[in-house]
Amino acid sequence: MAIRRRNRNRREVPHFSYSRWDGTQTGFDVDADHLFSEMADDLIYHGDVNSALRQMMQGGMIDRDGRQMEGIRDMMERLRERRRDILENHDLGGVFDDIANELRELVDDERTSLEEMVDQADQSGDARRQELASDTSAMKNMELDMLPPDLAGQVKGLQNYDFESDEAEQRFNELMDKLREQIMQQQLDQMAEGINDMAPEEMQRVKDMLAELNHMLEQRAAGEEPDFDGFMERFGDFFPEAPQTLDELLEIMAQRMAQMQQMMNSMSPEQRQQLQELSSQLMEDMDLQFQISQLSDNLREQFPQMGWGQSYDFEGSDPLDMPQAMDMMGELGDIDQLDNLLRGATNPGALAEVDIDRARDLLGEESAESLERMAEIARMLEESGLIENKEGRYELTPRAIRRIGNDALEEIFKRMSPDMLGKHQLERTGQGHERDFDTKAYEYGDRFNLHIEKTLRNAVARTGGGIPVQLHAEDFEIERTEQLTRSSTVLMLDISMSMAMRDNFLPAKKVTMALHSLISSQYPRDFLGMVSFSEVAREFTAATLPELSWDYVYGTNMQHAFQIARQMLSKQTGTKQIIMITDGEPTAHISKNGQPYFNYPPSQQTVDLTLTEVAKATREDIRINTFVLDVTHYLQNFVEQISRMNGGRAFFTTNEELGDYLLMDFVDQKRSLLRGRR
Repeated sequence: MAIRRRNRNRREVPHFSYSRWDGTQTGFDVDADHLFSEMADDLIYHGDVNSALRQMMQGGMIDRDGRQMEGIRDMMERLRERRRDILENHDLGGVFDDIANELRELVDDERTSLEEMVDQADQSGDARRQELASDTSAMKNMELDMLPPDLAGQVKGLQNYDFESDEAEQRFNELMDKLREQIMQQQLDQMAEGINDMAPEEMQRVKDMLAELNHMLEQRAAGEEPDFDGFMERFGDFFPEAPQTLDELLEIMAQRMAQMQQMMNSMSPEQRQQLQELSSQLMEDMDLQFQISQLSDNLREQFPQMGWGQSYDFEGSDPLDMPQAMDMMGELGDIDQLDNLLRGATNPGALAEVDIDRARDLLGEESAESLERMAEIARMLEESGLIENKEGRYELTPRAIRRIGNDALEEIFKRMSPDMLGKHQLERTGQGHERDFDTKAYEYGDRFNLHIEKTLRNAVARTGGGIPVQLHAEDFEIERTEQLTRSSTVLMLDISMSMAMRDNFLPAKKVTMALHSLISSQYPRDFLGMVSFSEVAREFTAATLPELSWDYVYGTNMQHAFQIARQMLSKQTGTKQIIMITDGEPTAHISKNGQPYFNYPPSQQTVDLTLTEVAKATREDIRINTFVLDVTHYLQNFVEQISRMNGGRAFFTTNEELGDYLLMDFVDQKRSLLRGRR
């Protein structure tokens, strides 16, 4: 579906109309599967959909066609650059320079007319006319000489001055009308059009409209419901943008009045005083001034978020006249509003509040498209069944958790050369499995032992019958097999702070999820337990695996982790092993009082207690295979000591190759067990 916005005036609250997607609209090529793949590493690292969505919003993403969808971080930087450019290149002094120049020019015209009057009298030869012309010129030049230096004083003086030049008088009246209209325009926006030419009875209607608008605001503040429809019937002709609600009308007016206040806040004290006095001089109707002032106060209470106290530091030399200054204030206000909205957006749904047309004006077409697409991200993932909204927070669904593990497994297998796993045949049925006469829904990674009867039955139940029968992936039902050789594994994952600091946590967690996916899909009768360890050790499950994160504490407590792993394996059968992933030597243990003890470098007591647990595991016929990241000389010696005591293997690898080595070793061990059964 395409979204088009109706044409609207500059300050109108946005309206939308909807039409069917016709194929002509362009946009980023993104679907839920691609989105989920882009988020995969953030989901694995944090285990938090909300955090992953925020990361994607901030940094953007690449669509399926390789185009960059711009992120909020870059958009905000470009907004800041645009704001800087405005402030560093413009000056509000032009608001007064333009008026002052026009006043000087018309005064010069008036003086020229006085000189011409004296010349014409001299040429006439009429002594009386010469005397009157000379006296009049001297008196009027004195009046012009005595005009105050400030603009408001000059305006007041010229309003009481009897012009000799009809042209100068006309220019002055036109200037006053223009200034009066500009000031009214800034205060009342488009309702001010034509106010200066109104007859007294029409001006009274303006004041009645303002008074009723103030009354409606007072009604709303008192909890009453104002008669907006009746107000629009009586005064709707003042509002060419045709607001549909009182809120729309008030927001338009509040935004404009707030911008006028922001412009005054941004002026120097002298400039501000000049504008205030000039406004008072031009707005001669005291009742009109009162109603406008009251409306401004009421709107300030209704819309405190409009930034009435905001000011800007203009540092440039390019002068702005009043209309330009107000347009510039409007642009700065829009920049700040969009910047604040983007800064406060904690989930994609919040981006639906962005005025896309204004974002397009400020940032360009591609950024506007990015914002529109990002606003749809959460909806797309929800509709695909990968996330769900629970009490205002998004959470991964079971389907998404399986998907993450399968993707991690597939990624690792793709990196391996074919001979690393002996051209692994994990997707074939081979010896070592027997029919269990039970079925299950097919999941990615399962052997495709399709149960035809139940698969067709599922398809018929879904479609209601009819031929030909259309099969979908969700119809597939496969035969379960019984694993003849059972293994029991506990994976010990180091989540101490060093794992994150050395960029080891993400690949370690990814391989944990891949191993879980491999065992659950290929060896469903095997047992996989999981233990995390830092200052202390904790058991965690497949359900909590996505949420697992590293600990912001010091300590690598292998001793406690070995204790928990042995307890878990004591309840299992078959070949038993512990797989440990770590990047540090043992620096913590559980003391006799049950509290963790930490020391670096490792104390001899910690080392001895850890090796005691290794000895117990060896006596219980539990093999310990250790995968070491960022090996040091001390750590290498310690791990080799574990291997000599236990008979397990040690792998000194990098975070890039961890998955390759761990999964290859696991599968090789499974094959060895299967060969031993033949």
